[in-house]
Amino acid sequence: MSKSLCIQCKGKGLCGRPLCPILEKFRSAENTATSISSDGSIFGASPPAVFVGRYGYPQVKAGPMIPPQVDSKDAMALEDPKHWLSMDIRDIISARCQLVRANTTMDVKNANRPDKLLEKSQELALSKSPIDTEAWFTKPLKQDLKFDSVLTPMGPSGTMTDFDIAENPKVPKKVDHLAYDTDALAKDAVCELFKGDIPTEHITRLLSIGLLGQERKLVPTRWAITATDDMVGKDITDRVIDLPLISEISVFSGGCFGNYFEILMTPRRYSYELLEIWMKSSVWSGDSSWIGQDMEDINGKKGYSNLAGGYYAARIAALEHLEKIQRQASVFMIREITPEYWAPLGVWVVREAARNALSSIPRTFETIEEALDDMATRVRTPSEQWKAKAKMLSDIRFQRTLDSFF
Repeated sequence: MSKSLCIQCKGKGLCGRPLCPILEKFRSAENTATSISSDGSIFGASPPAVFVGRYGYPQVKAGPMIPPQVDSKDAMALEDPKHWLSMDIRDIISARCQLVRANTTMDVKNANRPDKLLEKSQELALSKSPIDTEAWFTKPLKQDLKFDSVLTPMGPSGTMTDFDIAENPKVPKKVDHLAYDTDALAKDAVCELFKGDIPTEHITRLLSIGLLGQERKLVPTRWAITATDDMVGKDITDRVIDLPLISEISVFSGGCFGNYFEILMTPRRYSYELLEIWMKSSVWSGDSSWIGQDMEDINGKKGYSNLAGGYYAARIAALEHLEKIQRQASVFMIREITPEYWAPLGVWVVREAARNALSSIPRTFETIEEALDDMATRVRTPSEQWKAKAKMLSDIRFQRTLDSFF
């Protein structure tokens, strides 16, 4: 099988196999979920978290995620990327595998007229802090851990017959207002929540469980994650393109969990290009490497990126930085995925790795060539390989702007 297909597929089944052999390896190696009582119920503090599947759409499996016997003090760390940054990959998987997916089949169009189970899931999703939750199941839980490139790992699943929330949710005012505003478009609500410092994970679960927008419906969680990044990114872009240019050629470096970024910013109108380099022996790549590319100019991205959710997650970090410094720039990113990234943790890793890089002290250069030579000293892949894939670099390096004549 082509390794490039594995990288592009990332467990979505493009090869036609019923099970992904790469993901099955992680399931067998990291099945850390403890045995759970089969008396028909579990009790624990939901972080809070909900999950909406995509298989069978528009009839999907959805419901709360509950870590049995975990109290409120420890539950929040199961849904907080800032907390995961201090952990290693194995510990993140072990922690997340405590989350039981309590499912029932729902029609995505029922968000506006929820039954009891969906209504409680929506109530749970509103909360900003853990809620003690109990769920009852039809039979013992299935130990089927869930991994892919967008979703954070999750533990066993089961079909629930009922669940109950033992306390009232603590709902931020901004969330309460927009969740009940059925005149606001989903994209406007998402962007307003982001500007109001509501965490991305909270926004995603509100969108996923059908609590935002005018024509509300359930949105599979993996789609909601990328949709949130895309909508927020476009909103920030609209503000950034009216800002003055940066004054220097700058290079930022950094990353986390084997996802390493080199980020070049140049004093030109906004554009964005991402190169993904999957090194040999990193997750998905096997015994060969792979380089992918995608980009957009000031007119924005047309269609869905061939680099999937990582494209939008990395873009968010760059746009946040530009808005913070009140400047615009042409942004060229290299994301090099090294063998240290041995199991998929979700697209949040890309977002946080890029943010980590952009929090570093930048190096400044007189020319693009000097900046690229500097980047090449830290990227493990030979520069002639990744330079050949980059499309935006030729414009940056050889095309003069009007400003250069004055």
